[in-house]
Amino acid sequence: MSREARIEAGFLLRRAQEGENLSMPESRPMPSIGQGCHELRITDVEHRIEWRVVHCVGRLAIAVLEVFEKKTKQTPQDTIANCRRRYAAFKKEDTP
Repeated sequence: MSREARIEAGFLLRRAQEGENLSMPESRPMPSIGQGCHELRITDVEHRIEWRVVHCVGRLAIAVLEVFEKKTKQTPQDTIANCRRRYAAFKKEDTP
């Protein structure tokens, strides 16, 4: 991921963490992973790659569940499975 793409991802994650409701084309909900999960869409112009950052904003923190290069229209099933597992672990730690 290029420096510019990392900066963009960090900026969008900060906005989400501060409670801003991001929408298309920057973000889309991922209810198939869990409640409150979203996928950031990052265009890496330098490398000509589309990146996805799956995250969830919790009560105390934001969890980045997966970062991957988008190569197909559908999110790979193994990526969704990993995100679900990480989401469950995050929710367990994020609840009082």
